[in-house]
Amino acid sequence: MQTIETSVRAANRLTARWASGIRESTVFSAAGVWPLLALLAAGATGRAREELTEALGLPADRAGAAGRELLAVLAEVDGLESALGLWTERTVELREEWAARLPVGAHGVLTGEPEADGRALDTWAARRTGGLIERLPAALRPDTSLVLASALELRADWEVPFKGDFGGWLGRYGSAGLVREVPDIDSVSVARTGPGAVTRVVVRGDRAVDVHLLLGTEQMGPGEVLAAGTDLLAGTLDAVPGSRLPEGAAGPGLSVHKRRTHLPEPPSLTLFTVEFTLRSEHDLLASSALFGLTTATGDTPGPLPFQGVSPAPLVLCSARQVMTATFSAEGFKAAAVTTMSAIYQGRSPEEPPHEAVRVMAVIDRPFGLLAVHRETSLVLAAGWVTDPRPFPEDEDVCVPGTSGD
Repeated sequence: MQTIETSVRAANRLTARWASGIRESTVFSAAGVWPLLALLAAGATGRAREELTEALGLPADRAGAAGRELLAVLAEVDGLESALGLWTERTVELREEWAARLPVGAHGVLTGEPEADGRALDTWAARRTGGLIERLPAALRPDTSLVLASALELRADWEVPFKGDFGGWLGRYGSAGLVREVPDIDSVSVARTGPGAVTRVVVRGDRAVDVHLLLGTEQMGPGEVLAAGTDLLAGTLDAVPGSRLPEGAAGPGLSVHKRRTHLPEPPSLTLFTVEFTLRSEHDLLASSALFGLTTATGDTPGPLPFQGVSPAPLVLCSARQVMTATFSAEGFKAAAVTTMSAIYQGRSPEEPPHEAVRVMAVIDRPFGLLAVHRETSLVLAAGWVTDPRPFPEDEDVCVPGTSGD
């Protein structure tokens, strides 16, 4: 269990570091990248091994076991389908010790025909993501000798669905809004960080995955907001739950009201937010230092980077991820495919008697999200939302009030 916790914390730290560079709407999965980096680190040598160790946050001699542990965690998450695949040319001989770390049945063969191999790997990606991603994030080259890939497909229905409504965004109405009321006011909390306060709303899925919506102050950047979310998961940042928040403006987008009622009522949380779909592609080599892949490309002097993987002089030529995520009234679905390819180097009147507490959260400007495995706190997906889905023009609804009554 300790190894699993260590791997989860390390993967979540990669999420936070990746998020620090966000400047616009995006979605990404460090959980899809981290196991691949761990496998590469287990077979890396020299400077490449040092860089991957730094990116992983774990010693390279523990990387192989940690990568397997995280893959095992992913395989056990209810509502998540995960897969790892490796394809090599027949001329590439793998080191037995390194190949033994792969899941059973994960190793396939590249024929050397890029179009045929590409179609086969695209089929693998589509099948492993339930059709959410139909193609690999990078085309195969004629000299591609090795492809290491991961795939994640996440589907979660909400315990309490939302209702569609006319939504607000940045002070204007016209977005596809969502609203729901739940009795659990502690599913909202407020954390105080150096850059500012962050409101977190946990939207529970019906199985093992929740989505954390994170709204910071208007001055905070995406990286600062998402870092607060991962710090809360790590236990290095405290938050005040909804039941302990003061009346009035309690945090970004959050207000607490008390009103008199004729009959006893439980506390309630009303959440207004928006529907959205995100799709992003990431060139991991464009941020090679972040992922520990600078020397792995073979562009710097020194020993071959992956002599522990194969005696062949392999260097990375591509490392990419494509991901999509949709947040709707019914639930959340997301998928990611990450690939790393290698080539041969060189190649009222009376006051009512009761008082009820009502908390209202309004998320109507850019915000962050984390899809989190409830048991381990592993971040499966992270994103920043700036463009909600437009409200359908043919639907006739009223603009929601914000009084909480």
